[in-house]
Amino acid sequence: MSVFPSSKPAATTTAAPPPANGATAGPPAATTTATNGGATKSNLYNPTSRQPYRQPYNRRHHHRPRRNYCCCCCFWTILIILILALLVAIAGSILYVLYRPHRPSFTLASLRIHRLNLTTTADSASSHLSTLFNLTLSSKNPNSHLTFTYDPFTLSCVTSNNDVFIGNGTLPAFISNSKNETTFKGVVITTSSDLDADTVNNLRPDLKKKNGIPLKIEMDTKVTMKMDGLKSKKVGIRVMCDDIKGTVPKGKSPSVANVSGSKCKVDLRIKIWKWTF
Repeated sequence: MSVFPSSKPAATTTAAPPPANGATAGPPAATTTATNGGATKSNLYNPTSRQPYRQPYNRRHHHRPRRNYCCCCCFWTILIILILALLVAIAGSILYVLYRPHRPSFTLASLRIHRLNLTTTADSASSHLSTLFNLTLSSKNPNSHLTFTYDPFTLSCVTSNNDVFIGNGTLPAFISNSKNETTFKGVVITTSSDLDADTVNNLRPDLKKKNGIPLKIEMDTKVTMKMDGLKSKKVGIRVMCDDIKGTVPKGKSPSVANVSGSKCKVDLRIKIWKWTF
């Protein structure tokens, strides 16, 4: 019996080549070879196939212009501040050379003690201090082009050793023109107050000293300086006169304190929030 071949050519199936670079082989992807010698690719999905590489997007490139702008602003701000500080320093040096400003000076000319009594009750339960001082002060302006305008002064007298309060007083406001000296006579410092035991223990030894009670006087005020057409803001100053030797008066005659070695020092008082320097 004779067998005749089919008129349609038979298709042959071949396996796909192994993956490159040693990758794990997945399910075979078949290709169909036609009789005319052509190959048709299969539409099957291969999960092991590599995805194309994409470079990540760098967002920091957007911040560079802003950073450069901030650096530029900081640089110019610092430069302008330095230039202004240099100009102020130059202007101050020129003014100092032209006018040579000096601090005002104060002098304690005399101090009379009319009353300085410390009394204690029989049971030592309480003590009372009564004082009355009379002093003469002078203020001098040594500058040729500066005028000082003072607010009212607040005076206080304390002991030099323990800062025990002795009395207080006031001094009126005044204007000190250039090359001018102002004298105040009859300035009163007084007090009448009760003292605690610790204050009495600190004050009593000073009252018994033979060479006198060491005292100091503090004066606080604010002053404005005027130079030709320029006028400053008010600044606080403190005048401290120390090395005063006072004696307790005997009878009704006042005692004269020794002020020959007294010196008055003028300091600026700068207040920042709650602190005063």
